[in-house]
Amino acid sequence: MTWWSRRFLETLDGLGLGGYRTSGQRSARAGYVLNLSVSTSLVTALVRDSGPDPHRARIAVKAFESADWARIEQELAAQAVFAAKLLAGEVPADLEGLFVKLGLSLFPRSLREMTMDCSCPGWEVPCRHLAAACVVLAESFDADPFTYLAWRGRTREQLLDRLRALRTHSADRDTGPATLADELDSFWGKRTEVAVSGGATTSVLDQLDPLPLESGGRSVTELLRPAYDTMTSRPRAEPGK
Repeated sequence: MTWWSRRFLETLDGLGLGGYRTSGQRSARAGYVLNLSVSTSLVTALVRDSGPDPHRARIAVKAFESADWARIEQELAAQAVFAAKLLAGEVPADLEGLFVKLGLSLFPRSLREMTMDCSCPGWEVPCRHLAAACVVLAESFDADPFTYLAWRGRTREQLLDRLRALRTHSADRDTGPATLADELDSFWGKRTEVAVSGGATTSVLDQLDPLPLESGGRSVTELLRPAYDTMTSRPRAEPGK
């Protein structure tokens, strides 16, 4: 039994299953649980007893809201170890702690989050039929731990597809175009000349349209040239040379 299914049964023991767990295990081993299906929020099982017709046992749990799943997926994708294990089909042993960090509980904390009923004539809940269904349900978590997450609102495919998308988006963002801040160290060292006719080159500053400003009889372009040459670290050629 994995930590996953063991924690599930321990949780149910705290909610009243404990008194029937032994009889439920005997019924499960004897093959009395004829069928068990899991869907979002609801587990349904057919459990045989001494009579001719099986009883229908139902176990319902509150699924996480879409907004909660969005937070869960963001947190899982942000932590490489969690994402890697889940994408490899494994459930991290400390996944429960991640839910606690988000203010959520991976397993039901009270009967307000979980309900059970059975078609048998007994009045106790849980009864031995529900106990047997819970034992087989826990065994299904051992076979495929994603079954539990599907019960809480996310199938394996939905969760893994979402994690892949979030991880891809994060990688694209990390390797996206450099910002000006990233380029400041090399910006002024970039080539700032352009080719002109005859194979010669001239400064980009000389390619600009004349600026309609003057100071002391000198154009703004000429006033800017010393600063431009200093920033580009390329000495300005003397006129006629």
